[in-house]
Amino acid sequence: MPQARIGIIGGTGLEQMEGLTSVQEVDMDTPFGKPSDVIVVGMLGDMPVAFLSRHGRGHHISPSELPARANIWAFKTLGVERIISIGAVGSLKEEISPRHFVFPDQLVDETKGRKSTFFGDGIVGHVPFAHPYCDAMSGLLHETAQRLGITCHKGGVYCCMEGPAFSTKAESAMHRALGYSIIGMTAIPEAKLAREAEICYSAVAAVTDYDCWKEGEEVDNRMVVEHLFANVANAQNLLERAVPQLARLPRSCPCAKALDGAVFTHPDKMPKATLKRLELILGKYVTA
Repeated sequence: MPQARIGIIGGTGLEQMEGLTSVQEVDMDTPFGKPSDVIVVGMLGDMPVAFLSRHGRGHHISPSELPARANIWAFKTLGVERIISIGAVGSLKEEISPRHFVFPDQLVDETKGRKSTFFGDGIVGHVPFAHPYCDAMSGLLHETAQRLGITCHKGGVYCCMEGPAFSTKAESAMHRALGYSIIGMTAIPEAKLAREAEICYSAVAAVTDYDCWKEGEEVDNRMVVEHLFANVANAQNLLERAVPQLARLPRSCPCAKALDGAVFTHPDKMPKATLKRLELILGKYVTA
């Protein structure tokens, strides 16, 4: 099975990764089902990269139905240590305009009923999540975007809503009053699962609209698609420049040790079947 230390999750509009060579498609099963699509592993320059279309090629999986556990598990199986998540978002602030990129540093979960942990079935784990995004990765991505001339913002709160409908006026006003920066539908549970898998995770949030709070510029599908295509071109350029730099970035952040001390269940009480299923992430801490 091919290996790659950098993983990319492509959101709406970014269903394939341009510039990859020596491409292999990996059709994988995981203890949590099949990922959204095959994972495409190829070379970006001299760096192996794993790419996954979040909603599947042809965009047939809604945000609420995403097999996020299988997606993150598949990346972990391939040796991925860092995930760059590309996703379309709405802006909740005047200064964050469509076609801008945001590299958020905080996250609010407003989803309902999504499975957001690998734990359960007899094993309890509580990972630190005060800082949901990898700051080292986000900083490098932001600096690279600036050098490319992409208008971008470092920091801010990503509010993850359930969807699939866009916000109501009341919801948009509430989120603005709470000080959130952007709103989307896919950061949860990806970010939580990546932390449990000890994978660095950063978001490239590509703004397509002003949600529905700005009079005369309420979100509509035609407008979103226009901004989406512009954002995809910028995202491709960003990835081509940033990935080789990420490969050389020392991994000294806390993400790599997120499970150290996070499992509360005594080894004697861990069901063997659950421990075996979680061996990929727990193997260095607990033996089956």
